Amino acid sequence: MIPDYTSWLSDVLTKFSCQTGTIHRSTSDGTHLDLVAQIGIPEFLLDKVAYIPFGKGIAGAAAATREPVELCNLQQDLGGVARPDARQTKVSGSLAVPIFSADGSAVLGVLGVGMQDPHDFSDEEKQQLADFAKILCEDFSA
Repeated sequence: MIPDYTSWLSDVLTKFSCQTGTIHRSTSDGTHLDLVAQIGIPEFLLDKVAYIPFGKGIAGAAAATREPVELCNLQQDLGGVARPDARQTKVSGSLAVPIFSADGSAVLGVLGVGMQDPHDFSDEEKQQLADFAKILCEDFSA
């Protein structure tokens, strides 16, 4: 069990040289994400990231599509994945990966990281973040 999600998230951010991060857990009905821990999200945005519908924003898109969602430059997101308020985080490069149940049948949550500079996350980085998400799977399933 992870005793402190914020400390654990801080270690993940250090490994990725990121300044912001979130851990969301799926609600029991599997339609929304509840914020479990965050680092670097401005106070005035916390209510907007505390409860996210599947399919909305970066974390919600990762949950709904069951795929990593990456934005090289959130500040210039032309695809409409990022919510307008997300730009106020001043984050550019961002990556969110789903946290799957052990058998892969359910999305238990989403792990997201962001950095201030534009960044194209490599396939290796996406896999590394997915590996961290597997640790949360074990914890969320316990």
